[in-house]
Amino acid sequence: MSDEVTGWLARSALPLSGLTAGGSTTDLQPLKKVLEGVRIVGLGEATHGTREFFQLKHRLLEFLVTELGFSVLAMEAGASAGPAVDAHVRHGEGDAAKVLAGLGFWTWRTHEVLAMIEWMRDYNRGRPEERKVRFVGIDPQLCGASLAALDSFLSEVAPEHVAGLLSPLRVLDMAHPGSRPDPQRRLVRAAEELREFLHRLGPGPDAADALRHARILVRAADVVTRPRQHTDPEQTAFAARDRYMAEAVRELAHDPSTKIALWAHNGHITKSRYGGGTPALGQHLHTWYGNAYYALGLLFGSGSFRARRMWPGPWSRPRPGALVSNRVGPAHPGTVEARLATANPGDHLVDLRGAVDAPTAVREWISGRHLTRSFGAVVPRWTYHFNHSPACPAEEYDGLAYVAVSTDSQPLPIS
Repeated sequence: MSDEVTGWLARSALPLSGLTAGGSTTDLQPLKKVLEGVRIVGLGEATHGTREFFQLKHRLLEFLVTELGFSVLAMEAGASAGPAVDAHVRHGEGDAAKVLAGLGFWTWRTHEVLAMIEWMRDYNRGRPEERKVRFVGIDPQLCGASLAALDSFLSEVAPEHVAGLLSPLRVLDMAHPGSRPDPQRRLVRAAEELREFLHRLGPGPDAADALRHARILVRAADVVTRPRQHTDPEQTAFAARDRYMAEAVRELAHDPSTKIALWAHNGHITKSRYGGGTPALGQHLHTWYGNAYYALGLLFGSGSFRARRMWPGPWSRPRPGALVSNRVGPAHPGTVEARLATANPGDHLVDLRGAVDAPTAVREWISGRHLTRSFGAVVPRWTYHFNHSPACPAEEYDGLAYVAVSTDSQPLPIS
């Protein structure tokens, strides 16, 4: 059975001639058939700090845009500050590095993501508006840009209401999921009160944009005030965050001609659940769009990645420590990564949908549960090497990309 599975994976592998964008796409041409009828491609990552993952996603985005007509990059990044990045890539407004830093996520403040943003700007230069590729942040957390925009708007149209409406919400600037428990939902009600006030103001200059920012604050308030743990996983802050990210993608997909590249962690793009049973962003998309959603998980063999290490201690919420390089050896036997490496030790893609006519042993393997690596922005200080999660390849992904060696993403200088 093992030889049969390994043989199928070896025959089905799509070897990658390289990971960086800007070169030949000959090796990617089979993806045109694989992605026929697909409107949303989830581009995952097993870590938030792997240079090669970011480079490959940039390369795949370039292919999706230039050869398959994709027109939106939706990213696990701030919905609040996303418009500033979009204004840069579509119209050249602002500085690329500054608008990228404005998203507030250290994970994306890297040379690799900056190169992708600069490519999007170069691609759009001189094209008609309807043919430009857009950038959209879909994560409701870290919404300082929305607070600033609403402060400016209300100061113009209703200055006497600025303090009363915005003061309770300023804590949302740097709040994270579950960081401000509020069973009475006072923060949510305050955000809803602001939204309703703007509705009552009616149409006017910048009113639609103000309402958009207010909706972000409602979502952010819900995410930061829900519990991090609950007997019902769907009631957690993490479930709310993924649901809101999915709804943001669905809003983009309202136009049936829109095709979306979705950039997020493997845990979010999966078609199943993650953690303690949290319904993932990708699960919602798979429910709504079926096979028009394609989840591509990105895995790696060995190397290193950037992440914050968590300090152990008797705190209610572990405190993240320094942002450092974290080394990981070869994948353990029996893991998905080890099986992929045995079949093809080089960088490659595998289309799991293509296993429909595969031998029984292959279909049993991709439908079984196996350990795979998964690292977030924060990892346990001493035990991160053992971070493995059970995964069913066929249930969670439509395809897998394997990168043999992971190296640290390259941070941009903080200015």
